[in-house]
Amino acid sequence: MAKANSTAQYQQISANLSSPNDVYRSVRVNGRYVTPWGGQRPSLTSALRWGLFMKNERGIGGEMKDFYKYKKEELESNLPVLPINQSALTSPPSDSMQVTWLGHAMVLVQIDGLNILTDPCLNSFCGPARYLSKKRYRPAPCTVEDLPDIDVVCVSHNHFDHLDSETVINLNKKCSATLHWYVPMGMRDWMVKHDCINITELEWWEDTLHPKHDNGLSGVRFIFVPSQHWSRRGMLDENKSLWGSWCVIGSKQKFFFAGDTGYHDQVFKQIGHHYGPFDFSAIPIGAYKPRWFLKFQHVDPSEAVQIHEDVKSMLSLGIHWGTFPLGYEHYMDPPRDLKDALENRQIDTSTFIVLNHGESMIVPPPRETIL
Repeated sequence: MAKANSTAQYQQISANLSSPNDVYRSVRVNGRYVTPWGGQRPSLTSALRWGLFMKNERGIGGEMKDFYKYKKEELESNLPVLPINQSALTSPPSDSMQVTWLGHAMVLVQIDGLNILTDPCLNSFCGPARYLSKKRYRPAPCTVEDLPDIDVVCVSHNHFDHLDSETVINLNKKCSATLHWYVPMGMRDWMVKHDCINITELEWWEDTLHPKHDNGLSGVRFIFVPSQHWSRRGMLDENKSLWGSWCVIGSKQKFFFAGDTGYHDQVFKQIGHHYGPFDFSAIPIGAYKPRWFLKFQHVDPSEAVQIHEDVKSMLSLGIHWGTFPLGYEHYMDPPRDLKDALENRQIDTSTFIVLNHGESMIVPPPRETIL
């Protein structure tokens, strides 16, 4: 990991990337991670302005009240929640990737005999306590017990909507002995406190081969790569742990999980240059309005399409929408704006899609094996 005496000094050093092989490395300043290419999220004053004075156009009411109960019929029509197909998840195809959206940023990816979860959160709220948290306006399509035995969980960062304590504990109760957690650097202590046993922490661009598959090129490789975001779990731990996205490289297919991120015009091109093309990507498309407040940390659908192109994704799934009331856009704007963004750039709309909660799809392998 690169060293620096100050954020400004590191940003100056890392700003000039002269080669496609150059990458932004993670860095800590005074015990906290910083964004090496500059920029920062809005101030507390801006947050208060957003929360107190901006118009909420979600169409589902406030953040902490169950207004969605009064729109149940509309929500069930627009955002149906399908029961997961347990038979299909228990016996996934051996020669293809199978993907299931479980709501928000939680995706079940089944590849090369591994059951991989991203950013686990099946709770009815996301936050430190039920009465202080944003309520889920579409229910989870399953419980942990409904899922097949999970081999791997990839965590992008420690925010409550991406890492739910109850879901983590339940996953460990179900399959702790065989479950492996791949997490950003700085998260080990939290994971241990929540009964996780097998933990691998990584900095940006570090990689590891899953121990269940240790036979070289036929194994499944996990690489932690950058994103533009931040971390915090409590009042005093802001950016003490890292954040990022994940590349999963199987024997015949590749998967990219963007996690939670704003857009940067070099970072995702670096990922695509080193590890693309990807057969399948999960890219956030929601919680993006107002832009002046959320642009640093959340892409809008147009920027999501740019990530899709930057990482050289052949098929992408829109995530991080339709679950929790996080941004002020209408709850159905993300897929509509995604379609518009694709059409405006003359990109085939079938290459970047959305799924219903609980819905699965099969991603066939390319004709030639990845080397």
